[in-house]
Amino acid sequence: MTKDTGARTKLRQHFLANLGRIMNSDELREVAGGITEWARRVRELRTEEGYQIQTHNDRSDLKPGQYVLTDPKPQPAFERAISKETRAFVLDRNGFTCQMCGAVAGEPHPYDQTRKTRLHIGHIVDKSQGGTDDSANLRALCSVCNEGASNLTLERPSAQKLLIQVRRAKVGDQLELLKWLIQKFPKQAEELLQNKNLHS
Repeated sequence: MTKDTGARTKLRQHFLANLGRIMNSDELREVAGGITEWARRVRELRTEEGYQIQTHNDRSDLKPGQYVLTDPKPQPAFERAISKETRAFVLDRNGFTCQMCGAVAGEPHPYDQTRKTRLHIGHIVDKSQGGTDDSANLRALCSVCNEGASNLTLERPSAQKLLIQVRRAKVGDQLELLKWLIQKFPKQAEELLQNKNLHS
């Protein structure tokens, strides 16, 4: 058994013995025998063995350098089956925007301004409910929504439902939405204005 393999085993046992307890990087480095590759061993527990070890990228209540194992039973590492090409396609198709809350990658998260938005690839119909890894069944989700989206399938709101929500909003919020739409669709906004001027 190599030193690295031994470190992974020690880390796995330590996480399982401290299920649900938040641990910091100093503690985990010590458990791994002080090796410099301890963080890689933790990633391997997540990506290769499927342990649900969460960090500040997954949960807003965790600080950088904090880790917690939330479930003793490993989950299949479904996302590994998603190729880099498919991931890039889905992110680009979704405009690098969370499809549940609208948060944009790299910008401060609307529900937690202290945290920049990080996007994951999520399933529309969850794998446990028969969903596939096909790009048509994938969407961009931020860390915040991804935490609450497990086994949850939400339908996209229709234009009618969106209009109802916009009409109920305050004027200032409606104007913010208008600015965002013009930035997102500048060409279409210009065409609409030209058509309106022609028919005036």
